[in-house]
Amino acid sequence: MKSTDSPHFLVIGSGIAGLFFALKAAKHGSVTIVTKDKVDNAATTYAQGGIAAALGAWDNPEKHKVDTLVAGAGLCDETAVDILVRDGIKRVQELIDMGMPFTRDGAGKLHFGREGGHGEHRVLHAHDHTGRSVESFLLDRVAKEQNIRLLTNYCVVELATEHHLKNRENSKTVLGAYVLDEKSNQIELFPADFTILATGGAGRVYPLTTNPPVSTGDGIALAYRAGCRIRNMEFFQFHPTALAIRGKKPPGTPTFLITEAMRGEGAILKNPKTGRAFMQDYHEMLDLAPRDIVARAIDAELKRDGLDYVWLDISHCDAAFIQEHFPLIYGTLKDEYNIDMTQEPIPVLPAVHYTCGGVMVDYDGQTDLARLYAIGEVASTGVHGGNRLASNSLLEGIVFAERALVHIAQNLNETEVLQTRSLQAALTLWDHTNTKNPEEWVLVSHDFKEIRSLMWDYVGIVRSTLRLERALRRIDVIYGEIIDFYNRTKISRDLLELRNLALVAQLTIRSALQRKESRGLHFMTDYPEHREPSRADTILGPAHFLARRAEFIK
Repeated sequence: MKSTDSPHFLVIGSGIAGLFFALKAAKHGSVTIVTKDKVDNAATTYAQGGIAAALGAWDNPEKHKVDTLVAGAGLCDETAVDILVRDGIKRVQELIDMGMPFTRDGAGKLHFGREGGHGEHRVLHAHDHTGRSVESFLLDRVAKEQNIRLLTNYCVVELATEHHLKNRENSKTVLGAYVLDEKSNQIELFPADFTILATGGAGRVYPLTTNPPVSTGDGIALAYRAGCRIRNMEFFQFHPTALAIRGKKPPGTPTFLITEAMRGEGAILKNPKTGRAFMQDYHEMLDLAPRDIVARAIDAELKRDGLDYVWLDISHCDAAFIQEHFPLIYGTLKDEYNIDMTQEPIPVLPAVHYTCGGVMVDYDGQTDLARLYAIGEVASTGVHGGNRLASNSLLEGIVFAERALVHIAQNLNETEVLQTRSLQAALTLWDHTNTKNPEEWVLVSHDFKEIRSLMWDYVGIVRSTLRLERALRRIDVIYGEIIDFYNRTKISRDLLELRNLALVAQLTIRSALQRKESRGLHFMTDYPEHREPSRADTILGPAHFLARRAEFIK
């Protein structure tokens, strides 16, 4: 293509997947990254453990694949997993070659940690703040790229599709997005030849989560409203070990994560009432069992003995070793919570950590709509199945970011780009007519609290049909109230996030009701056994959406 016709990419989100894609895409055209908060306020920044790759001489991709499939509880797409573990080696090596400062031992060799569900030491890390280091590393490189424009405090309202053209009902192609500039409070049209959803997960639909406040399921809601299929939303991963006390942290602050790597280095879960290590009662891998099993084990201990938390104890290890390997956790616990983990156990309990389901994509990140891709946590690639293997998330982000870009580059067509731009020119501007400033925001803010409370109480680690049906009845009412408020109120980020969270809650509950079995992260008291065959996805598709289009698009 001519340079004047080079494609423009709109990347929504500034975590590892979006930044990695943008860096690669900048060699093919211009890139705009929009993010609704500060550039580094992404779930990536909060990732402690590391990034899994079979780079050690003792390891290989097949071993990594087996561990991923076992953790996924029979629901992984084996082809997607094969892509993850094999391409992952190349992508992580690429980060190393770019200069990413992973932790090394005294001899200068890469240090590999081990986490739950892994049969080998294969987790590369930057001490216990890998995500923060990777995010900073990629942001530095993005800032040096002249072809990349990064805009903060921009929140996407809707994806722009053919539905927004006059006298057109089809929504087969995404033409960009309508985006709220929070500073001016204006909604702008951002045309794009290719739109990339890299918005992360939806952990804020629950009150206790390790996710940052930005994790409100925006990309999942945007894609569903535009007509994409959503897959396996019943699988929310609860990280087993989040700090059980909040100290003086303000509401909305993520629950402090205690990395799984600590159990890989010898930390033991104990019942504080008896002082007894209890994982031997639940799994042969003890404290390094997959996350779904450990989370349910902790939940069982809490409920049986009426506990507020369990203990995670690493105090039997050498103090210097603990401080060297976990400096972030050690310093945070000591300085902010007055806990010295070299001398005493840490109070922990499970917290929502990762959205294993999401926007249904193929092996190149393509969604159901032309020119719309989804990468990272927002996407359902099939690699995580019913439960994500620890430290596969950052890996998935860079593997499928690369594949999406390669697919776009190999299929660039000048004629199609020009056709897309002719459609973009006909898009209507956002209509603010007949909307007012909110006078009843307190009512809607109450809905936000109620959604999260409902999800925690009725759609948590252990579920039942009765609880789910009760939650769905209430969430349908709440969602109706929010849509009514949205249709007559001037748009704000808070309102957009609330609308998205309510829709994600609906999708999650409906998905959970469809899966009449217990598998991975989804445990139903009504159906305690797995069903066969195991490879059965829960999909909410366009037909379900089209019947309700009037609710979603103004």
